[in-house]
Amino acid sequence: MKTADFDFHLPDDRIALRPAEPRDSARLLVVRDGGLEDRIIRDLPDFLRPGDALVFNDTRVIPARLSGVRERIGAEGETLTVAVEATLHHRDAPDVWSAFMKPGKRIKPGDRIRFGPDSDGACLLGRLDATVVDKGEDGLVTLRFDLSGPFLDEAIRDVGIMPLPPYIAAKRPEDDRDRSDYQTMFAHWDGSVAAPTAGLHFTPALMAAIEA
Repeated sequence: MKTADFDFHLPDDRIALRPAEPRDSARLLVVRDGGLEDRIIRDLPDFLRPGDALVFNDTRVIPARLSGVRERIGAEGETLTVAVEATLHHRDAPDVWSAFMKPGKRIKPGDRIRFGPDSDGACLLGRLDATVVDKGEDGLVTLRFDLSGPFLDEAIRDVGIMPLPPYIAAKRPEDDRDRSDYQTMFAHWDGSVAAPTAGLHFTPALMAAIEA
């Protein structure tokens, strides 16, 4: 079996660029007893029974995409720069994240990365600079930031953008609305680097109906 076996054509007009409003009006495909049924998320209580368990992800999505510049000292002592982008993947220490970098082939251990726009005074003061400490065969790059803990968290919030799915990011730029659109009603703890999309469809009204 190959991943290509799962390819299919999805027309552009079928790609939603914003979540459904209200959220529990999103479509729900019910698969049971060998049949398919089109419903909406608001109908979910019809399919639940006493004793069923629902498990929710209570992490908040962070603006995990960071644009920056790779800096490297050339053979003549000059500073060589190239634009790069990092998508944070996993936090390994208070000041260390593993990330996917583009263009990854141009990154090597020892490189310095300066994240944020040049006009951002915080970035120019080194508030979100990092050093590449490792590059794995799986494409992940290990970044050690100059900041640590909550100071690093704050800097990421200042200069990062929301990690929109590629099929949306290719259609429109990120905006302020995305910072709320891609959080669930359960979001409490910072840490998700992608939206927990199944939970996006739940609303206080739907939860009340489920509890009832």
